[in-house]
Amino acid sequence: MARVLATGVTGYVGGRLVPELLAAGHEVVCLARSPAKLASRAWRDEVEVVAADVRDTDEVVAALEGCDAAYYLVHSMDGEGDFAQRDREMAASFRTACEQASVPRVVYLGGLGPDGSDELSEHLHSRHEVGRVLADGPTTLVELRAAVVIGSGSASFEMLRHLVEVLPVMVTPRWVRNRCQPIAIRDVLAYLVGVLDLSQEQLEPHADENNHVVLEIGGPDVLTYREMMDQFARTAGLRRRLILPINVLSPKLSSHWVGLVTPLPTGLAKPLVASLVNEVVADTSVVDELLPRECLSFDTAVGLALRRVRDLEVPSSWADAELLRPGLVARRETTPRQRARAALGHGEADVQAEPQPHDPEWAGGTLLSDERVAISEAPVEDLFAQVCSIGGDRGWPVADLLWEVRGFADTVIGGIGTRRGRRHPTALAVGDALDFWRVEVLQPDHLLRLRAEMRVPGEAWLEFETTALDDGRSLLEQRARFVPRGLWGRVYWLAMMPFHAVIFPVMARRLAEAAARPVPRRTTA
Repeated sequence: MARVLATGVTGYVGGRLVPELLAAGHEVVCLARSPAKLASRAWRDEVEVVAADVRDTDEVVAALEGCDAAYYLVHSMDGEGDFAQRDREMAASFRTACEQASVPRVVYLGGLGPDGSDELSEHLHSRHEVGRVLADGPTTLVELRAAVVIGSGSASFEMLRHLVEVLPVMVTPRWVRNRCQPIAIRDVLAYLVGVLDLSQEQLEPHADENNHVVLEIGGPDVLTYREMMDQFARTAGLRRRLILPINVLSPKLSSHWVGLVTPLPTGLAKPLVASLVNEVVADTSVVDELLPRECLSFDTAVGLALRRVRDLEVPSSWADAELLRPGLVARRETTPRQRARAALGHGEADVQAEPQPHDPEWAGGTLLSDERVAISEAPVEDLFAQVCSIGGDRGWPVADLLWEVRGFADTVIGGIGTRRGRRHPTALAVGDALDFWRVEVLQPDHLLRLRAEMRVPGEAWLEFETTALDDGRSLLEQRARFVPRGLWGRVYWLAMMPFHAVIFPVMARRLAEAAARPVPRRTTA
């Protein structure tokens, strides 16, 4: 069996690929900018985790030592800046690292679409370009190309699900009549694992002059997006939706509409919608020859995904992926406090791609804060469980409507909004999405730190620290922290202060009071 490096392991496909590789008997090295996000994964102790950034060639070379293959499952499809340029640069850095480490094979998951077509969307063009960049070296590249991936938690599935469940009547753009070939996530994973067993002799007849092998993959059904919506409604037990296609909605306008109706932010919806403008039907003749497999039908894949959503068994989601912001390179132990915590053995929880709210040196000491304290009659474990149950379908302890309004306003301006909810109603893990927050640090029965992912002129955190008192009661310290960016950042904080004065003291008090009522104590997933 092989020793393989996997990137993108905090994302949707990568998070599901790792256990499949382990089940096949492979030795797995996981590359992650924030290793703490993997702490709750069931397979964490079975893999080697390396803290590194794909943009740092030296770090990747070190991680690739002794590897027989590497999976490249990284992209920056977030709608921020020139994502295509960032993807080119990341792919070039990774290709160089693989060349220096003498890795014989790279496996990459790209998107369907005809090569060289001027009609490809920007997203699909970028996916193909990344493949060409990775192949521009001595390493053999096996590029699998897929269209819509159907599985619980995938961005494509969540977009489809929310469009159908939320809207009984839909006015849709003409791209709903375009054909595509969806594929179940478990079939994608089977192909990704299967290519490791293919010999170089098997691949050579299908490779170009750069040892670049393209394998198009797809399920047995070729459907229009409208047909996918109709079949989804039938499988989910919903009435058939009234769909009225019109020709005036552009992909850009459609992405804003999708951003309002579904949990996907406009920045992510835009490239997904733009890709649907292209008909993407797979030529599976090569993969059928090399890796014959009977793939799941669209209806079966949807049924399995809906069952996982219903049973709260979604092992990874599009919302889990780390944001690869422009110009952002991971910084580890860059401040005296971080170095001190690392020396004490607390470094991993604070390994982040950006500075933390307890390290104000990086911003010249500008750290605005709202701090509240409350005493709870409950033991500390019950208080912490109460804290970890906020958000999602349950809502917030005070002024839930205001939180929803804030989320809606964020959605309108292209932000993430609150419709991501949370993966589990009571359990949290580092890296989980929680409405428009992200779990950045979780220390059971002690500390929960949420980082804001809504659009704000600065960086914001909401932190809860619980401490057991000698008399059996517990202390809750609640902190809202904000590092402003320029004048508008300070104006924003001043504008929010009246709301903070109303919401935050009541929220701390209600959390402390509610902790006396029994709640599930599970806080990791």
